[in-house]
Amino acid sequence: MRVLITGATGLIGGEIVKLCHKKDIKVNYLTTSKSKLQKEANYQGFYWNPQTQEIDNDCFKDVDAIIHLAGATVSKRWTSNYKKEILNSRLETTQLLVNSLKGETHTIKQVVSASAIGVYPDSLINYYDEDFKINKESASFLTQVVNKWENAVDAFSILNITVSKVRIGLVLSNKGGALQEMVKPVKLGIGAAFGDGKQWQSWIHLNDLANIFLFVLKNNLSGSFNGVAPNPVTNQEFTKNLASVLNKPLFLPNIPKFFMKLVLGEMHKLLFESQRVCSKKIETKGFNFKFNNLEPALINLLK
Repeated sequence: MRVLITGATGLIGGEIVKLCHKKDIKVNYLTTSKSKLQKEANYQGFYWNPQTQEIDNDCFKDVDAIIHLAGATVSKRWTSNYKKEILNSRLETTQLLVNSLKGETHTIKQVVSASAIGVYPDSLINYYDEDFKINKESASFLTQVVNKWENAVDAFSILNITVSKVRIGLVLSNKGGALQEMVKPVKLGIGAAFGDGKQWQSWIHLNDLANIFLFVLKNNLSGSFNGVAPNPVTNQEFTKNLASVLNKPLFLPNIPKFFMKLVLGEMHKLLFESQRVCSKKIETKGFNFKFNNLEPALINLLK
C-alpha cells in the first residue's frame, strides 16, 4: 500500500509516517520546501505550492489513499492577515488536491483528512458526538474555519473517493505542540489554571491519534470521527495532573481571562473555550485507546 501525506513533516504527520513504515505502508509526501525532498523507496517527496496551485502530479502515482493534514497552525497570534492564512491554508491545499485529480485516471480510493473539535461550539454542559448539528452561522472564528474546511474536503466524494475526517482535540506530545508550552510555567513553579478552570479539554496522546488515522484508513471508514481520548478533563484538572506528574506545587491563583486577552489577543479563546467531546463512535468500530486517562498519558510523555 502507498499513501500520499500532506503535512508529513509536522508533529502529527511525522508520527503517522513512522507508523506507516512500521506497517510496511509506503509514503509519498508533499512539501513546499524543496530542501525537504527525499527519494527513498518507502518515503518519496514531491513539491507543491498551494498558493499558486502548483503540484507535481507524480505524487499520485500508485497511491491508494491520501492523508491530508496540511494547514497553518492556530497557535499563533490571530491578526486579520493571519486569520486569512489559517483559513486559506486549509482551503487552498484541499482545492489543489481535488482539482489535480479531476478528470485524471488515478488509483486513490480514500481521503482521510484532519479536522478539529473547534467545529463544536463553546459549552460547559454539552457532550459532543459526531451527530451534533453544527450551526453554520456560528460567530466563532474556529467553528467557521472547520466548517469551511470540512465542506472543501467533501468535494473528494464527487470523484468517487471515500471521505473520512478526524476531528482532532488537544494533542499531547513530548516532541512539541501545546503540552510543551503548558509544561514550561509548571516546571518553573508558576503554573495555574485559566479563568475559572471549568472549561473542558478534550485531549489525545499523539500515538493514539496517529493510530486513529491508520485505523480509519485500514478499515475504509467514511464520515467524521472525533480524535479525542475517552476521558476529557477540565482545565483545572489538567493543570493539577500536570503539576502532580512533574512534582511541582500549584499555589498561584487562576489566570484571569482579561489578562490572557491582553497577552494573546483573540487567540486567547483557545485557552478558554470548552468542548467536551465523545470518542464512542471510533471505539464502537473496534479502535482501542492505549491512553484512556490523562495521568498515564502525561507520565508516558514527561517521565
